[in-house]
Amino acid sequence: MAKVAVIGCGYWGKNLVRNFHQLGALAAIHDASPQTAAALSAQYSAPVLDLDTILNRSDIPAVVIAVPAEGHGRLVRRGLDAGKHVFVEKPLSLDLCEAEELCALAEAKRRVLMVGHLLQYHAGFLKLKELTASGALGRLLYIYSNRLNLGKLRREENILWSFAPHDISMILALAADLPDEVWTTGACYLHRTIADVTTTHLRFTSGINAHVFVSWLHPFKEQKLVLVGDRAMAVFDDCQGWDKKLQLFPHTVEWRDQIPIPNKAAAVPIPLVEREPLVEECRHFLDGISKSTPIRTDGLEGLKVLRVLDAAERSMRSGRAEQLADIRRPIPAHNAPAYYAHQTAVIDEGCQIGENTRIWHFSHIIKGSVIGRNCTIGQNVMIGPNVRIGEGCKIQNNVSIYQGVELQDGVFCGPSCVFTNVKTPRAEINRKNELFQTLVERGVTIGANATIICGSRLGTYSFIAAGAVVTGDVVPFALMAGVPARRIGWVSRAGERLGDDLACPRTGQRYQLTAQGTLQEIAHA
Repeated sequence: MAKVAVIGCGYWGKNLVRNFHQLGALAAIHDASPQTAAALSAQYSAPVLDLDTILNRSDIPAVVIAVPAEGHGRLVRRGLDAGKHVFVEKPLSLDLCEAEELCALAEAKRRVLMVGHLLQYHAGFLKLKELTASGALGRLLYIYSNRLNLGKLRREENILWSFAPHDISMILALAADLPDEVWTTGACYLHRTIADVTTTHLRFTSGINAHVFVSWLHPFKEQKLVLVGDRAMAVFDDCQGWDKKLQLFPHTVEWRDQIPIPNKAAAVPIPLVEREPLVEECRHFLDGISKSTPIRTDGLEGLKVLRVLDAAERSMRSGRAEQLADIRRPIPAHNAPAYYAHQTAVIDEGCQIGENTRIWHFSHIIKGSVIGRNCTIGQNVMIGPNVRIGEGCKIQNNVSIYQGVELQDGVFCGPSCVFTNVKTPRAEINRKNELFQTLVERGVTIGANATIICGSRLGTYSFIAAGAVVTGDVVPFALMAGVPARRIGWVSRAGERLGDDLACPRTGQRYQLTAQGTLQEIAHA
């Protein structure tokens, strides 16, 4: 079983210490308060270690973070950078872009990143999901949740970020979707800029609506999730005893003479196996490490919750409904335009990426690389370091473009095509100072699984057939095929094969052979 160190042993952290100790997985603890750490160390026989020691210990493969929310992002990053699996209490971060970067880092490091959305491990909620999926409620119409109490008051985050993540996590799991828009109102009573009470409305494409009411200025504790379907209703009330935590209400509504008439029915308690949700959550994390089981509340799930929270925060400020933000990473240059990168893509510092470029799943852009505007970078693409890509290029899945290769504007790279940058590579010999330059000129098309041997120059608008192996320079407009590749014809600027008349069948553009045996366009009169 994997061993963990718990970082932060206060209000909630002490419960994590207790549960990981009971599971036989507690290796060490760390807390800003020496007194707190010493007391728990004596109680659970776990050594107190400083943070650097924990991160450097190879026999501690995982960390559990339960510090105040403003420290989550920084500590998650340190843990992942150190090669640790990370379990962090909600929220994953207080910053949406930072959370996206953490998800990408976890993917790049191949480490588990789990967010503590505790109620997704509660027997009552799991049974509620089963009821919903089975159709016991019929078509789900709306959901509302109340999470109310007197305290625990915070100053580093408002009530929305403190209480609502649990409810949003459950609602997203039940709706199996993200909302189209979010509308939130809030009020500040104890501090002029920190909301104490918020009400959030979520609208989904499926027609489901959801409401979340949270407050830490309430006279009594209430933790209630209500689902209303067209066949029945259900209430998950965590403040009740286990015999009444989950109840099904088979109420129906009938229409008589165009008037809706409610038919009330007695509540039906749903039997539950009593078990502590936190121990199930901790065990789930350990299983994710040792057994590679899918994590129910992984970093991406936490990122979805943050997208809703971000929209809710913006709605409170604007006073209107807000859509969820597309996740965009800013270029680290003044006034640089935005581009889109999927949350699993990794983009190193020092890269420049142009406006409207899109970078998809699991791709990695390495430091020093420059990518122009309006490019599409497919899945599992590696670019760099120090590679230049022009504007309007399309690079399909599973392509690696190494240092020494340059693509000019409008280049198309088919799936799994290959570029080399060393003539005679050996794993045992470092030949980084022997890189050969490869230039792919404007408008070139390279087919799937083609190989471009380094040192070649591919002329403008040439066309490399799928599977071809290019071992030397290619003249403009040449159609190349075979192993090694040879010219088998000519293509137009539009990518159409030319006949004997050298006229493009798509555009009518005419071409002519030069005295040197190359092709050139004929200028229009």
